[in-house]
Amino acid sequence: MLLVDHKKLWETVLADIEITLSQATFGTWFKNTNIVKLENNTVFLNVPNPFVKEWLLNKYHRSILKSLRQIQPEILGVEYVIGKTEGLEKSKKTETYNQPPDWLNQQIPMSEIYINKEDNLNPKYTFDSFIVASFNELAHAASQAIIKKPGSLYNPLLIYGGTGLGKTHLIQAVGNYFKTINNNKKIYYITSEKFMLDYINSVQNNRGNLFKEKYRKYDVLIMDDVQFLSNKEKTQEELFHLFNNFYENNKQIIFSSDKPPKHINGLEDRLRSRLEGGMIVDINKPDFESRLAILKHKTKLSNLPLSEEILEYMALVIQDNIRELEGALNSLTCQFYLKKRALSINEAKNLIKNNIKPVKNISIKDIITIVANFYQIDEGKLCEKTRKKEVVRPRQILMYLLREDFNTSYPYIGQKLGGRDHTTVIHAYDKIKNDLVNNELLNQELVQIRSLLH
Repeated sequence: MLLVDHKKLWETVLADIEITLSQATFGTWFKNTNIVKLENNTVFLNVPNPFVKEWLLNKYHRSILKSLRQIQPEILGVEYVIGKTEGLEKSKKTETYNQPPDWLNQQIPMSEIYINKEDNLNPKYTFDSFIVASFNELAHAASQAIIKKPGSLYNPLLIYGGTGLGKTHLIQAVGNYFKTINNNKKIYYITSEKFMLDYINSVQNNRGNLFKEKYRKYDVLIMDDVQFLSNKEKTQEELFHLFNNFYENNKQIIFSSDKPPKHINGLEDRLRSRLEGGMIVDINKPDFESRLAILKHKTKLSNLPLSEEILEYMALVIQDNIRELEGALNSLTCQFYLKKRALSINEAKNLIKNNIKPVKNISIKDIITIVANFYQIDEGKLCEKTRKKEVVRPRQILMYLLREDFNTSYPYIGQKLGGRDHTTVIHAYDKIKNDLVNNELLNQELVQIRSLLH
């Protein structure tokens, strides 16, 4: 029988969750929440507005449900109710708070209720929501190619790259596309870890034939993080035979990995050979312009008023992956909706610093200022079209640093420094790079400037 003391139940859950979160995070999302009622083994949780509802549902739903079940195992689900509720229907009709942008939910780990149980695909991952740029355009093109000729062109397709670069989004987008054009085509997405556990369970329960039948009935198999099968000999053997079955029947196979097959240690040669027999493409780290384009696309979708300075700052300091970039944008979005006003550059810097630990806490404007101060010249002169020696050399060094240390493209550097042609920036970069070979004084200057930058 369920506990009837709603307050005590929720206080116990909050105590359990609070120890896993920072004080600021806990206060932001769990303040002014309480249990409205327990009915049909479902907890109805009161939240202050739709934004908190969406965030709790997508970010903390599993943790909330887990804590509730540890206290009261009979609880089967949680429903989120907005506002003070004299009646549930009334509260639903009185929602007037501005909704957060829909794209925000795409970047948050989705609760199981969003996942199709039959194919494990997340409907949020589509080609329409995938942003194509120079760092991922080859992988995107390969994915587009196989949807035109599944099973015959690029089979298997393997996409590799670092964490948070969009591999899972892209391979699931293929599956979701197949679903839209052919309802009869059976698609299945699975991580290599779950595949291994499924296989182990089938062996333990003497259901090996059922395991084979389960996977061979599909037309498209999508497997994430195949590198985790390293040294799992029996699971690799089962995948090898499954692979052969798919290939012989012209069924499409799609893999993702954090590295190419030849660099996955503990992978059997025959399986490695199969993985290398199709199309292998990588997704690199996004360059500055790609990161900026992603941010602008997201803010446009949400009509979020972030200044160009904030967006450039974010694109400059968050370099490793898109997930961190979007996580930072989520934080700024939260603050915007909570404060109901535009954020300043200093507020943005503090939020980003506290939430994701950026690699370099600096903006392009800051870099220009530091270089100008180091050489004791006016910042504006670095953007002027002058050939004075006291300006040309610092400007070349500035261009070199923007390219070498911050991976900023030549055209963008030229645009920011007086609208110069990209060939001018290339010349400046090459000149400084060559001079560094024999110029000890220049090397010392760069060491000092970098210490100011970092």
